Amino acid sequence: MTWLDRITLFEIADFCAVTLMVIAWLLIGLRIENPGKNPSVSVLMAQYRREWLKHMVTRQPRIFDATVLSGLRQATSFFASASMIALGGGFAAIGNSEQLQGVAEDLTLDTSPAVVWEIKILFIMVFLTNAFLKFVWSNRLFGYCAVLMAAVPNDPNDPAAYVRADKSASLNISAARAFNRGLRSVYFALGASAWLLGPWALFAATIFTVSVLWRREFASKSRQVLMDTSDGMPPPTGL
Repeated sequence: MTWLDRITLFEIADFCAVTLMVIAWLLIGLRIENPGKNPSVSVLMAQYRREWLKHMVTRQPRIFDATVLSGLRQATSFFASASMIALGGGFAAIGNSEQLQGVAEDLTLDTSPAVVWEIKILFIMVFLTNAFLKFVWSNRLFGYCAVLMAAVPNDPNDPAAYVRADKSASLNISAARAFNRGLRSVYFALGASAWLLGPWALFAATIFTVSVLWRREFASKSRQVLMDTSDGMPPPTGL
């Protein structure tokens, strides 16, 4: 079976649903990372990361800072491992496509050939692969940040102290950005699994996924807390 034959196995609604999900994934990421006058939780947290590493210069000892960074690295390791396990499950499902086809037919009464279900699983795995790569890179960036934090002089009067602290903050923010991108890919991977039920389920899953991300970044209670300026936090300047 050629690729052209495989393409004809899908309906126009399938192509529209997949295109919508990919576009939504890209646009929500751009909106979260470049929010303009309406900052997202990610942008607000970037400001606090800079404040954290600025205060680290005068904190003695720095065990607290090391503990926080260790917790962040553990989170990236956990999600990277989970993504790898999910990818392994995807490969296993593709290797047993006939059994998957039987289950899918029982659930959806769809008699499409096995290759259709394999392509749908591959679509999910694209998001999972991106998530894995982002989590691994985030883990490495947090490692770079740890080394740079260790190089910050203990003397706040040292001209290199706050410069290196700011560099540490920039690396920390970059690591967090990669981590957040990985999480968004996981969200969309879960949404992409709805395609197994058909294109209209994928449409609904895309809308639901975007609405969840939007609420958590722009309409959550945690954002209200971060937007409170009573602590003297300066306005966000972006990631």
